[in-house]
Amino acid sequence: MIGIAQIILLSLLAAFTVVCGQNWWQTANQPVFVGMMAGIIMGDPVTGLFIGGSMQLTVLGIGTFGGSSHIDANSGAVIATAFSVALDMEPTQALAAIAVPVAAILTTVDVLGRFCNTFFQHRIDAMIENDDYKGIERNYLYGIVPWALSRALPVGLALGFGQGVVNQLMALLNGPLAWLGTGLTVAGAVLPAVGFAILLRYLPVRENWHYLILGFVVTILFNYLFNNVKAIGGAVATSVDGFTGNFIGLPMLGIALVGVFVAVSHYKTNAVKAASPDPFASEDDEDEL
Repeated sequence: MIGIAQIILLSLLAAFTVVCGQNWWQTANQPVFVGMMAGIIMGDPVTGLFIGGSMQLTVLGIGTFGGSSHIDANSGAVIATAFSVALDMEPTQALAAIAVPVAAILTTVDVLGRFCNTFFQHRIDAMIENDDYKGIERNYLYGIVPWALSRALPVGLALGFGQGVVNQLMALLNGPLAWLGTGLTVAGAVLPAVGFAILLRYLPVRENWHYLILGFVVTILFNYLFNNVKAIGGAVATSVDGFTGNFIGLPMLGIALVGVFVAVSHYKTNAVKAASPDPFASEDDEDEL
């Protein structure tokens, strides 16, 4: 069962993340972070990270432009994590049966939140004519209320009154509709690959196909090396008394620093290209620019 305190905290988490998404600190407005926090609130951060990370990969290639709405992956991760932990539901099954459908349904709530904010926008337009700067600041902050409620209310209602429905759903998926439950589990495991496929549709793969091959080969080599080193460590640990070496942990900090190096190198290369004038550009071209 999900306690009242947990429902309140999860509802506030959903409200906090959507407000963060409308400001410059958007790090918290990511499914992997939301899933982790939901898992901590429910007492199982591993399940939260799995569901949040899977939702992050699923929506990896989905972008929004202008005022367009998108599926609410954050709220889907919160609700799926809560039910998965509370009802001992398979995470991949919760991902496909709860997280994705909830995220899609809450698209309408996102539209409603944007619509409610037009009330404050029109008030600000009128205050601009009167140079009412204090009123503009107040109404700007008032806009936080409909945004926060657009996520807090659905999440709170779903967690408070949806446990019976999810229990019945689990009974069906593990009973008469076991074939469907198995299919949803498989679909949940495949969803991250769908996100990668969508992302590859947007990336300039044809112009940079060599980087794609390099990344694939490096991943295979590191995976092969890691598995063999782990096997050697396991064999040594079983044959040598008192052996305490760790052959399982990956140096995540080192991997992150390699990513920082690649990002900085790419940024500097582009900065140099942008700052360097084209020696072959004619004066007519410069005038046109």
